[in-house]
Amino acid sequence: MLDFFIAADEEHIRREKAKARELRASQWWKRKRSTGICHYCTGKFRPDELTMDHLIPIVRGGKSVHGNLVPACKDCNNKKKYLLPMEWEEYLRSIKDPNE
Repeated sequence: MLDFFIAADEEHIRREKAKARELRASQWWKRKRSTGICHYCTGKFRPDELTMDHLIPIVRGGKSVHGNLVPACKDCNNKKKYLLPMEWEEYLRSIKDPNE
């Protein structure tokens, strides 16, 4: 699945993680996760059970900006890790029950 992976440099990662920490405390993020819905599995959770996920991961060059951040349950966030959206979709298709 990960045929080609170039990690972002350490300075980019440090800078974007700091921005993410600031955004986690913002009213924008509090409103975003107040829906209680995981972006990936659409499961319903308490807002404090949702984590901040980067659609395009920081280690893949993603940024901590509104359009790249979504609420995700811990299970989905842990499974997605550093995958890009198309890689995540491919992963989901690969584990889908063939009987469905």
